[in-house]
Amino acid sequence: MEKELLAILALNVFGFAFFGKFESETPWWRPIIKWSFLVSIVWTVAYYFGHTVALFFILGMTILSLVVHFAWCYKKGIHPVNATPRRKYFELRGWTWRE
Repeated sequence: MEKELLAILALNVFGFAFFGKFESETPWWRPIIKWSFLVSIVWTVAYYFGHTVALFFILGMTILSLVVHFAWCYKKGIHPVNATPRRKYFELRGWTWRE
């Protein structure tokens, strides 16, 4: 289970380091729920199907989420890495734009 948790931790640290600035208005409890849910799913997959399947599950879900993220951003007219135009990104997230 250590390898799976290390992989999830690496994704979390990488994601927060590079993309945390795009979550400035997200409530504090939302990432906690998201990551708790992810850890419980991976833990369940590892328990029932083994560690190798759990690692492939993490890899597959990462790739799937990137594909969905890029498609959704392009459809909404937002750059998927830079979140520009910024005002449009804030409106899409339902946040208040401050000048």
